[in-house]
Amino acid sequence: MRRWLLIGNSRWHWAALAPDQSLQLWHTSAAAGFKELQQAPVAWAAVGSVPTELERWQPQRLLTADVPLANLPPAIGVDRALAAWGAWQQQRQPVLVADAGTALSLTLVDAAGCFLGGRLMAGGRLQLQALHQGTADLPTLKHLETADPIWATHTAEAMASGVARGLAAAIALAFHDRPQPQWPWQLWLTGGDARVLMPLLQAQGLQPHHDEGLALAALVALSRPAQGP
Repeated sequence: MRRWLLIGNSRWHWAALAPDQSLQLWHTSAAAGFKELQQAPVAWAAVGSVPTELERWQPQRLLTADVPLANLPPAIGVDRALAAWGAWQQQRQPVLVADAGTALSLTLVDAAGCFLGGRLMAGGRLQLQALHQGTADLPTLKHLETADPIWATHTAEAMASGVARGLAAAIALAFHDRPQPQWPWQLWLTGGDARVLMPLLQAQGLQPHHDEGLALAALVALSRPAQGP
């Protein structure tokens, strides 16, 4: 089975084509993902640590420079570049892509496929870790699993609610600050915390396109062989 791999900061993200040509997605830890490296992926990209085993498959590696967005700085993470291109190429309209993973990245691309800039901040998991590590009494929360209740009476719930609503507010403000607001901008949401953030953004009157596999689908599109399944 042909596979594609995107190594993130926290997890390994995989894609494969089903017999009906739909994209199957799954995620693993680095340790579990390493065990799946029995053959070279069709293509792979990485923002996290790259194991030595993958170094022999450099010809299959896709870099930021391979993502066809104009004015794309080479220092931008390839996952961010892939997600931005993946959203833009859907309809070739201006997009703001919010990738809510280890970091929350906000990326602007205009209708011509030109990178216009963006914003970065700590994602849900990093913010929760910082609250625990930087204080004496706040508990450990490994993942952002919920944004409820709105006003929490328990500490862990207050942490989750505050972080989730802070991330949603950052996305909403970024969309409000978009340049040339008369353009037909589309908001795209991806990343591990997207499921929690989606209803919060909808409550603010926004209707993001939610696509969990946005970066992986872009990796497949940019590297899939012209012939064959």
